[in-house]
Amino acid sequence: MQWLFWAVLSALFAGATAVLAKIGVAGVNSNLATAIRTSVILIFSWLIALVTTRSGELWSIEKKTWIFLILSGLATGLSWLCYFRALQVGDVSKVAPIDKLSVVIAMVLAITFLGEKLNIRDGIGAGLIVLGAVVLALR
Repeated sequence: MQWLFWAVLSALFAGATAVLAKIGVAGVNSNLATAIRTSVILIFSWLIALVTTRSGELWSIEKKTWIFLILSGLATGLSWLCYFRALQVGDVSKVAPIDKLSVVIAMVLAITFLGEKLNIRDGIGAGLIVLGAVVLALR
């Protein structure tokens, strides 16, 4: 159940991120705001990596790993640019639920490309996420 602890912390920080970002993006171009945020994350993540990574591990990463981590980084960057623009022009209470449709999209992609299985409970949960996002966004 260690994953649950980290997932809950992730959700708490992500929720705080939305409110902090909405306040921060109010007086600045959303792309510049994203660049500032990304710079902070870059420095912070490198500090954490340097403290927790074994010596020489960076140089032993395979080419395939590099490619997929770079693609993931590009997808994250595009997501953040869109998210900050949405926050700049919309309410957090509407933007955040739509952003969380990423959960359902991730499930569909995992089924399609990773061969993960979907059971009835997962399908109901995904459907409820979609329904909840639509209900919250349309009010």
